[in-house]
Amino acid sequence: MTQRLHLVFGGELVDPTKNAFKNVDNIHIVGIFPNYASAYDAWKSEAHRTVDNAHMRYFIAHLHRLRDEETSASPTEELE
Repeated sequence: MTQRLHLVFGGELVDPTKNAFKNVDNIHIVGIFPNYASAYDAWKSEAHRTVDNAHMRYFIAHLHRLRDEETSASPTEELE
């Protein structure tokens, strides 16, 4: 069975109409979740908690899309 991991993270943006963080050192990592449903629940909880700050945004990153296990690794990846 393929795992479909999701990362939930967020922080304060420079401009609420863009996706650039004000300070990357202050990015809040909520966690890594085994499926979209649990990631969505965590995202929703953090989004609701920070709803009064228009510059705060939380995101769901689909970690399983970053790497395809069927594709061979590059020589650099094999060293790690």
